[in-house]
Amino acid sequence: MSREAIFEASVEYFLAPIGELLQDDTVTEIMVNGHAEIFVERRGRIETTNIQFASEDALLSAVHNIAQWVGREIDADRPVLDARLPNGSRVNAIIPPSSRRGTCLTIRKFSRNALSMQDLVRFGSLSPQAREFLEICVRLRKNILVSGGTGTGKTVFLGALTAAIPEEERIIVIEDTSELRLHQQHCVYLEAQQPDSFGRGGLSVRQLFINSLRMRPDRIIVGEVRSGEALDLIQSMISGHAGSLSTVHANTARDALIRMETLSLMSDVEIPIYVARAQVASAINLVVQLSRFSEDGSRKVTRISEAFGLDENNQYQLQDLFVCQLRGKKDDGMLDAELAPTGIRPKFATEAAEQGLDEYIRHSAALWSQQGEK
Repeated sequence: MSREAIFEASVEYFLAPIGELLQDDTVTEIMVNGHAEIFVERRGRIETTNIQFASEDALLSAVHNIAQWVGREIDADRPVLDARLPNGSRVNAIIPPSSRRGTCLTIRKFSRNALSMQDLVRFGSLSPQAREFLEICVRLRKNILVSGGTGTGKTVFLGALTAAIPEEERIIVIEDTSELRLHQQHCVYLEAQQPDSFGRGGLSVRQLFINSLRMRPDRIIVGEVRSGEALDLIQSMISGHAGSLSTVHANTARDALIRMETLSLMSDVEIPIYVARAQVASAINLVVQLSRFSEDGSRKVTRISEAFGLDENNQYQLQDLFVCQLRGKKDDGMLDAELAPTGIRPKFATEAAEQGLDEYIRHSAALWSQQGEK
């Protein structure tokens, strides 16, 4: 019996109280607030359950088992755990005394079948025109930042968007906790590691990123930018590694750029603020903004914005290429929304024709300059 099979069986045993929730495809997130209080998210809405763990010790034992599976530790000195289950579901745990009401365990379930861009169109998260535009931008090696709040589907969207990367390219995927699974054959997946109790063996996303530059990447995908690795990512984008994709927590496209600037300043390389801002402005081409609507639990692309440098006041210049227009609710209670083009062409509108990508243009012709056009 393999090590993975042993841990899979042990994790299944310790998580038996919520086993039915883990198997329920309608549940996307499981939130355990102490052993006697468990909530779930279904279709974007939070619901309570009558399920419980037998005791606080039973819940804590399950958390320790998960930590052992990923080779990490959680104790009074390190009360927070970021990990994954054997099936790929993302796990966060925090234990007392940092959690006052008992051990908290949050599981973001791993989808057995990764969503595609076509799936997102079918669910109403974006339009066919926007889908095609973004896929062409990926082929044009534009640096794209997926922005949104917690639970807006940034990682799912990022995974769907990577399908547009040509099969022949070598892709390096870097994550704090491994979630992404790309369909391309030539992918290398790197995952950050926490240090042991003596401070040994730790490997940060930033260290992995620096190492990835020596691995002959065609594309570098960072699951989420959270700290000083932003500076390395930005600098790589402007020094020969175009076509990078990543996500960041922010509520607007402008906030996303400001956050990248702030995170760049968190690195151990001291640079002036205006230099950080200039580099972010030079590196990022597009920001895709996602939102979750509490009215119906849906997740949608609300804006696709082009970033194109700084103005005379040293402020980011942005223009919206697509904006989500809300028109109330449909008969089924879902929001009636359309991600529609604003009529503005991107600054790189001629590049699709120049790079011979005309064959991919079906729905988004209005955003591209054709050959012979000025």
